[in-house]
Amino acid sequence: MKLWGRQTSFNVQKVCWLLGELHLEFEHEELGGRFGGLDTKTFVDLNPHRKVPVLQDSDVTLWESHTILRYLAATYGGETWWPGSAAARSQADRWLDWQATRLQPSFMALFWGFYRQPRATRNWQAIGAARRACRESYLLLDIQLESSTYLGGDTPTLADIAVGATLFRYVGMGVRVPHPPNVEAWYQRLQTRQAFQQHIMTSFAELHGRATF
Repeated sequence: MKLWGRQTSFNVQKVCWLLGELHLEFEHEELGGRFGGLDTKTFVDLNPHRKVPVLQDSDVTLWESHTILRYLAATYGGETWWPGSAAARSQADRWLDWQATRLQPSFMALFWGFYRQPRATRNWQAIGAARRACRESYLLLDIQLESSTYLGGDTPTLADIAVGATLFRYVGMGVRVPHPPNVEAWYQRLQTRQAFQQHIMTSFAELHGRATF
């Protein structure tokens, strides 16, 4: 099994986290960002969109982080990560779609607008809008977490991987953000997981003030 993508990529981190949870061995090639390599013929043959992450498992090649998460869970996760019931899977699956369409756009707008931009070129109006959008999303999560330990129930699911991967940067990028109590308690629980510590709680300082590579 081989994974392509730089460790500081948020979407690569999601995949690494699940690989860690599943105790799967894999070769990791840093690619993209300061490492380059996205335009090589070898990589374009793997993913014509020239984006990371890309995962190769024997003769199966996948791109798009949430597709990779679903594949790994279905292939190696058993009932813990991929319940046999479609209804049970939907408890996590809906959060993956919500993360991609609602949370991630506002989270990335805040991260890129504030952390990735040099101070002199920050658009504070856009940053404020992104921060408000993030606040609304994390308050929705707080309501969900009033009645469950994790987003999908009493044990971690793909929902926690996709959504929870944002938390380390959200609270650590240096911009003031709210800390809803149930989200904060959930974040503390995630921090006790070895795979979260290893793959999510890593330095992203090299990205500070770097609007481009």
